[in-house]
Amino acid sequence: MSQRLVVHSAAEADIAQAALWYGQRAPGLGSEFLRAVDVVLAEIARTPERFPVVHHTCRRALLRRFPYGIYFVSTAELIGVVACMHARRNPRRWQERVE
Repeated sequence: MSQRLVVHSAAEADIAQAALWYGQRAPGLGSEFLRAVDVVLAEIARTPERFPVVHHTCRRALLRRFPYGIYFVSTAELIGVVACMHARRNPRRWQERVE
């Protein structure tokens, strides 16, 4: 049985905000950011255990080309994406979502 991937609303908002920011910087860059997120989400869905645990049970997958991490919690039935944060942001912002 495979795990179901669920992107929480706060993480969806993180992704949308970052894509909008990149889209305002250069034409097509927001779309490239979204493609990078899709690639990482697919990798997480395939093999969530390959990513390192960074806080309690929360794991992090880094995006290629963009300084962002996807933070998620994995159980036997579910993979819950809790945040998509810039690497330089205060980690407490995403850690509060895990606890």
